[in-house]
Amino acid sequence: MTEHPVFPKLQDENVKIWRFMDFTKFTSLLDKKSLFFSRSDKLGDPFEGSMSRVNVKQRASSYNDNMYKTLDELSKIRKNLRYQTFLNCWHINEVESDAMWKIYAKDNTGIAIQSTYKRLVDVLKENRSIYVGAVNYIDYDLDSMPETNLFWPFVHKQKIFKHESELRAIIQNTVINEKEPFKTQPLGVDIQINLDKLIEKIYVAPTSPKWFYDLVTSVIKKYNLTREITFSKLSDRPVY
Repeated sequence: MTEHPVFPKLQDENVKIWRFMDFTKFTSLLDKKSLFFSRSDKLGDPFEGSMSRVNVKQRASSYNDNMYKTLDELSKIRKNLRYQTFLNCWHINEVESDAMWKIYAKDNTGIAIQSTYKRLVDVLKENRSIYVGAVNYIDYDLDSMPETNLFWPFVHKQKIFKHESELRAIIQNTVINEKEPFKTQPLGVDIQINLDKLIEKIYVAPTSPKWFYDLVTSVIKKYNLTREITFSKLSDRPVY
């Protein structure tokens, strides 16, 4: 990894980050010892990689016809980049998130791995093509975003997703097949990492039964991962 103006370092390098998943994805993580980077057009947000409407309006009033044609071509490149950009997403929070549990680990076999921004950067730093940065949340009808780099649309999302407080690791391949870009790229890529350096703690879902906790404990031992496993704090009972 190298420094990049689109991806400034977080002020608190030790801030906690979380990745919520089901048991199948957790097992795959252990087995492959890699992070899965999903192709951006497969994340379920049709605005992924797009510009705001304010940006488009500003182009019409700020540039002459010849320059506007160039920007129109750039717009096509940006659209195709959705198929060339791969993302691994985390939730920034000092504590667990009830919302994230419900969205990304819906049943009683959900798991959250807790790391830190620094840990994630450290396990990816050998790969100079990966960048890590926090997402900016804007109103796509009222706000604009910078246009000086092809990464900008991928570190912006609509304000309705602000609860995700997202940190992204991004890989972008700018070599594209303009006619059929989606046919030349995989649905995702796996990046080998050191799990011992990445994972700080493992949580099981609030509704998880004891047998599932025991299963997770057994599985991580088989993969020689020595990390603390705990029930979600949301499973605690109140006292009066």
